[in-house]
Amino acid sequence: MISSARIPAALTALALLWFAPRAWSDDLPEYRLKAAVLYNFVAFTEWPSEVGPTLNLCILGKDPFGADLDSFQGRPVGARHLAVHRTSGVESLNDCQIVFIASSATGSLSNALAHLRGVPALTVADSLGAAALGVALNMNIVNNKITFEANLAAARGAGLNLSSKLLRLATEVRQ
Repeated sequence: MISSARIPAALTALALLWFAPRAWSDDLPEYRLKAAVLYNFVAFTEWPSEVGPTLNLCILGKDPFGADLDSFQGRPVGARHLAVHRTSGVESLNDCQIVFIASSATGSLSNALAHLRGVPALTVADSLGAAALGVALNMNIVNNKITFEANLAAARGAGLNLSSKLLRLATEVRQ
């Protein structure tokens, strides 16, 4: 969980990303912004105490982030650190605490969610309707802005607690 001293800075960063226009320039391509939003999702999620000191962030499918996500390798999230991994199949998700399901892997979405059922893993996607299918957080582009919807049942089913500060920014919160 994010320390109380860092909450104002993190909220400011999340708010800036929330209102960032999609007028993607060469400096702010879409997936650079989405990588920053993904990091904030992680920062505002609480894992069960049995999750160790490393949060493994796994990309299922073709990685749309590239080096933008690699910059988060080793970055602290509260008392834990991030490790970034690319995975080719659902079977490799066993040690992942954050799973980004790329649009290229939406055909494997139901298998991935079934494989992760009951596992403390935050599932994130950027595919239309993914939250309704059971992904905890789903990024969208609305009016040229990055938005997201939250599926509380999916997060709670994984034993995760999403911060109320994060949920206030969601365009939709599914119970």
